[in-house]
Amino acid sequence: MTYPLPLFEDKICPPEQLADKLAALPRPLVFTNGCFDILHRGHVTYLAQARALGASLVLGLNTDASVKRLGKGDDRPINNEYDRAAVLAALESVSLVTWFDADTPAELIEQIRPDVLVKGGDWSVDKIVGSAQTLARGGQVHSIPFLFDTSTTKTLNKIRAAEDKA
Repeated sequence: MTYPLPLFEDKICPPEQLADKLAALPRPLVFTNGCFDILHRGHVTYLAQARALGASLVLGLNTDASVKRLGKGDDRPINNEYDRAAVLAALESVSLVTWFDADTPAELIEQIRPDVLVKGGDWSVDKIVGSAQTLARGGQVHSIPFLFDTSTTKTLNKIRAAEDKA
């Protein structure tokens, strides 16, 4: 017996194929970006809150190479970009997952032209890449405060500490 691919696979879209997929999404369109290496409660809460600001949420995922350039550690990302994209696409709050290889998502944001641009609470609105352009188009920019004190780095540190004790 053959089993079909899960429907969420259709939510993964290469940047060069975005135009058709974006046209089919309901507006207002929300955009956020990040590494989302080891998904945790803080991530899923943030993504659900971001999605609530519009009718659809497009997520720009850092490629493996761009994560490495962020200096998060030699072993990062833990999960490769294809696995991270699939896990994120499986979330109800995420409408579409694409990726960018640059150091910032500026080009991708201009390609998508979101109605609402969102980052986590560690970013002030004036420091969010694409903020000025989104506001100039009449869009909104939000910095969503963290509700949970979680991070991939903290999770990895906890795992590494347990390994050191073993």
